[in-house]
Amino acid sequence: MQWTTVVNIEKPDFSIMPGEQLLFVGSCFADGIGKRFVENKFHVAVNPYGVMYNPASIWHSVERWLREQEAIPQKVFLTLGTNHVYILRETGEIVDNCQKRPHALFNEQALSVDECAGFLRRAVDDLREKYPGVKVVLTVSPIRYAKYGFHQSAVSKAVLLLAADQLCSEMPQTVCYFPAYEIVNDELRDYRFYQPDMIHPSPQAVDYIGQRMEEVFLSKQAKDFLEEWQPVRKALSHRPFQPDSEAYKTFVEKTKKDLDALRKKYPFMAWP
Repeated sequence: MQWTTVVNIEKPDFSIMPGEQLLFVGSCFADGIGKRFVENKFHVAVNPYGVMYNPASIWHSVERWLREQEAIPQKVFLTLGTNHVYILRETGEIVDNCQKRPHALFNEQALSVDECAGFLRRAVDDLREKYPGVKVVLTVSPIRYAKYGFHQSAVSKAVLLLAADQLCSEMPQTVCYFPAYEIVNDELRDYRFYQPDMIHPSPQAVDYIGQRMEEVFLSKQAKDFLEEWQPVRKALSHRPFQPDSEAYKTFVEKTKKDLDALRKKYPFMAWP
């Protein structure tokens, strides 16, 4: 008997190879997923200019990264959180961070589907200008915005979903969609997969989404690396009860040898 409605994910026409440069930009959900790739020694930048929730701010981050950094991302994950933006009244610009300034200095506005798609299109165009072969994965964060009210939060997510669908239809060779929002709300439809605030996904939910993402996007070579890396990673995080024992010293020496062997076999990963 099956107890969940499993979300089917279409296999994309590309995969992530070991050693490729990855970029994660978007909501705090991007932080959680991106951290998984960091821990697994991929070359990845995660929200280099802070968490960005709306498509305009995500575009700003991508534009700034391409202007300031030498590393050109080959695979980019953009996680959309909300279509709401804050506009500084004095200049009319969309700000990425209100920096705790008085609310009266800003106007809050909800972007339309076309406006969201427009900002995402700019981000993709900027990326393709630097690296024509770039692949962009759009996701919508499953985190609801209680401050909007749950109906308006659902409306906001719907706008983002429609904008993402529009980009995927326009640029099928470059852009695809990963259903993180659907996995949490349909496949993991249970409050045990949420943190105590009942809003944010639990670490277990984020790990599960990360596993689904790896199944879909990682190449065989990358999966082979992960299979070899996981026991070494687990050994490195081990905290002994008797650190001065001969058994632990032997364990440490073996772990060092295993790590050195991995470094030699996969020199292109992000080793410290």
